Amino acid sequence: MHLSRFVVAVMAASIAAPAAEAQELRIGFLTNYTGSGGQQGLHQRNGWELGLEHEGWRKNGDPLGGVPMRLVYGDDQAKPDVGLKEIDKMLSVEKVHMVAGYMWSNVLMASRQRMIEAQRIFMSTIPGASPLAGAECTPLFVNLAQNNDLNAQALGELATADKVKSVYVLVPNYQGGKDIVSGFRSGYHGGKIIGQSAFKLGEADFQADISKARAMRPEAVVFFGPGAMGISFVKQWAAAGAGKEIKLYTVLTVDWLTLPPMGDAALGVISAGFWDPNAQDEVNRRFVKDYIAKYQHMPSRSAATNYDAARLVAAAVRKIGGKVDDIPAFAKALRHTESPSLRGRLAFSENGFLIETYYKLVVEKAADGRHTIANRGVIFRDRKDPFWQDCPNDRRL
Repeated sequence: MHLSRFVVAVMAASIAAPAAEAQELRIGFLTNYTGSGGQQGLHQRNGWELGLEHEGWRKNGDPLGGVPMRLVYGDDQAKPDVGLKEIDKMLSVEKVHMVAGYMWSNVLMASRQRMIEAQRIFMSTIPGASPLAGAECTPLFVNLAQNNDLNAQALGELATADKVKSVYVLVPNYQGGKDIVSGFRSGYHGGKIIGQSAFKLGEADFQADISKARAMRPEAVVFFGPGAMGISFVKQWAAAGAGKEIKLYTVLTVDWLTLPPMGDAALGVISAGFWDPNAQDEVNRRFVKDYIAKYQHMPSRSAATNYDAARLVAAAVRKIGGKVDDIPAFAKALRHTESPSLRGRLAFSENGFLIETYYKLVVEKAADGRHTIANRGVIFRDRKDPFWQDCPNDRRL
């Protein structure tokens, strides 16, 4: 072959090779747009899409981490069977590498076996079902929010530090509620849980529960109820005047999604949280500023965890050189890659759950008369969830 033709041929081959090897990242995003989780689902999607936007992705076909990415959405309607149908479609029709999002622990748990059988990654950005942290852990799973028990454990330690002597617990009757009770019991010492009630998921009328709790005369009530459930409870709690005699501690109930409709009813409510919306580091300030500009409201905790998730996915794709078809390498990179985060440096335990710092957060009125969620100190720093040692060695990353 003539030298010039040989050079041209080599150059053509070198250009064509990457194109032949190029891969497309496909992600299914499962959330809940209907019922009591509808508004939370919108915040979840908002944070996720802002994170993608900060990584340069705006529409299907745009690169994420250097690889073209296609995104499909599904609504589980807060029903495990509906969620599984959406996931089956994502796996069989869309051929996704990953299902991200989730809102409800029961939907998350129902999908576990399906994702393992398909050998695809699943990433929770809200629920942190405790079985997935322990005996049912899998290297295909990663959690960008929190472990349910650790949330409540933080609240239990906070109530202990506040010297609360008696508590009544109110939670919804599903996996997440059970985890919250277990976690609070493990963190609460020096006092007594004098009663508890489990209400139906999606409950809107809490008058009977409030009356029952008040009759027990606890020093504090611990309540878990995300989305519309939390809004209804806090408003009815205030209307009944219960807050004048009983402290209210909440888990995953009061944030910038629920605070505006709660209004003054939320004043004085105490929570344990892993994200401080008022933090002044560069990543957090940019997130809050750009989120308000784009969506015209303050970001919630759900928006924050999804923002972190999107940026981590981009960083992990870069780390593996865009080879997203290598699922084991992709899953490992998600747990062992640095990325911009609203919570500082993300660090994962061996089971795929984050090692978290928790803060005491209190609803107050700022000097300008507006409501604020004030950080009143650290409960604990850099703690693993209580189940990581139960994760079998051969399933750790």
